[in-house]
Amino acid sequence: MSAVNATPAGPAARRTLLEVRLLAGRSLRHIPRVPEKLAGAIVMPIIFVFLFGYVFGSAIDIPGMGGYHAYLVSGVFAQAMMSPLPGIAVGVASDLHSGLVDRLRTLPISRWAVLAGRAISELCEMTLGLAVLTVCGLIVGWAPHGSVLETLGAYGLLVLFAFAVTWAGTLLGLLVRGPEGADGIAMSGIFPLMFLSGIFVPIGGLPAPLRQIAEYNPISALATAVRTLFHNPTPALPDVWPLQHPVIASLLWALALIAVFAPLATRRFRRLAGR
Repeated sequence: MSAVNATPAGPAARRTLLEVRLLAGRSLRHIPRVPEKLAGAIVMPIIFVFLFGYVFGSAIDIPGMGGYHAYLVSGVFAQAMMSPLPGIAVGVASDLHSGLVDRLRTLPISRWAVLAGRAISELCEMTLGLAVLTVCGLIVGWAPHGSVLETLGAYGLLVLFAFAVTWAGTLLGLLVRGPEGADGIAMSGIFPLMFLSGIFVPIGGLPAPLRQIAEYNPISALATAVRTLFHNPTPALPDVWPLQHPVIASLLWALALIAVFAPLATRRFRRLAGR
């Protein structure tokens, strides 16, 4: 009896996966027509690497191998994982206000597949961005010094965090009134998180109120986790749990973001789609 009941689940799951693949391909096919979509994933991290590396590199001394360039690039890896947020928020808001949701109401497809397809396409863009950022980092003197497993673990952690951020961006895009509002709100949230963190400078040198914010900033934990796994320069850290256990803290942050934002985004989308 259980086998009979389980039979329909197989075709349904395969159909949903096919829908996710097709919808992700739809989003990716827009890139050649609108190449500026890749700006957040590729162009901005490159600018941060070269601008901060050569403008501030001579003024900031980080003890350890590789100096400031190695410290900076590991931090920019973490910063780059926040870049999907504006892009996916704008994309979802554009789909919502262009009539796509209305058309989907007439199609027998999973509403979850629409959101998952958008998230997968963003991850594909981020994978390309990670590859480009890795090459730029090698050019300016950065290199991973950990084992192969540690290096793969660092990249896996970055991708997981980016996946979590896409769900936050998805929910934002479903809540705002239009694409312009999505971009403005997303950037207003990202910039304080970026600069009140350990991406560009050590947290220990910040004034007390700002240091306390940076210590519990999830980007600080991610940047520290990446530096730890890459064995890049990591100055003395404050004695707070997220920075003393950055890999575990980053995993918990990513899973918590997914657990909170994925159900909220799915529920909001179903409500807007009339199901």
